[in-house]
Amino acid sequence: MKDETERDYIDFVTHQANALCRTAYLLCGDWRRAEDATQEALIRLYRVWGRIQRKGAVAAYARKVVVSTTLDALRRKSSQELVGGDEYFTAEADPADPLGVLENRLVITQALAELPPRQRACVVLRYFDELSVDETAAALNCRPGTVKSQTLRALDKLRTHPALAELTLGVLK
Repeated sequence: MKDETERDYIDFVTHQANALCRTAYLLCGDWRRAEDATQEALIRLYRVWGRIQRKGAVAAYARKVVVSTTLDALRRKSSQELVGGDEYFTAEADPADPLGVLENRLVITQALAELPPRQRACVVLRYFDELSVDETAAALNCRPGTVKSQTLRALDKLRTHPALAELTLGVLK
């Protein structure tokens, strides 16, 4: 039974780790921090895997732990730490990309980084991870009304962000 549980955990991590790390990156803007937060979240998930798996809430719990771990790390950010650049992100670039999708991603990522952490989390979870208001509220451990108000404030800021003025984003219209 223990081997089957561990295989289930490994399967989950294999299929979900990249998505969890992407969410963490969009929350913090640094791949190294995102990887650290994801690793910490996966360790926490492993500790309670059997209980969470029985409840059937594995993905929601994992997302909640990644969000809280990432936001906690942002609050603890030391002034002596060096924040990494976007070399991981630019490594995904397609040299034959005529539309400048990569540049758009970088502009969006930079605009997201200027939002307060809670607003950034609402936008990332709602529009990048495509969660409902209730799922976002569960991930952030807050009420749905808070998600709605924080999302509205974030989108208002993004609509007026000068770097985003030239982009066509359906979400911000």
